[in-house]
Order: sequence, then C-alpha cells, then structure tokens
Amino acid sequence: MTTPSVKNRTLAGIVARVRREDAGMTTVEYAVGTVAAAGFGGLLIKLLMSEEARNLVWGLISNAISALFG
Repeated sequence: MTTPSVKNRTLAGIVARVRREDAGMTTVEYAVGTVAAAGFGGLLIKLLMSEEARNLVWGLISNAISALFG
C-alpha cells in the first residue's frame, strides 16, 4: 500500500509531465484558427465580389428593413 505522500508525488509528476508535453499547443491552435479565418475571409470576399451574391445580400437586407419598419 502506498502512503499519501508517495501517491501525491506521483500525481504531481504526472501532471508536470502532461504540462511539459502540451507546451506550445495553444500557439499552434491559434495559428490554425488564424489561417482558417483568413481563408474563409478570402472566400467570402471572392463570393461577395460577384453580382449575384451582392444582389442576394442586398435583397435580404432590404426585406429585413422593410419588415421592421414597414
């Protein structure tokens, strides 16, 4: 049977090891998110440059304003 102090040291060692192995993951996640957002923004700009998309968005906004203000 292990004493509580040995058990706590083992748990502390596991936590410390997991923290060391996870170092830098947050930076990678932010980088992937930034690249994805930039790609989505580029796609949205390309889409909204077309006349059909502009007309669709303008129609939606016009309908919403007319529904709100009659």
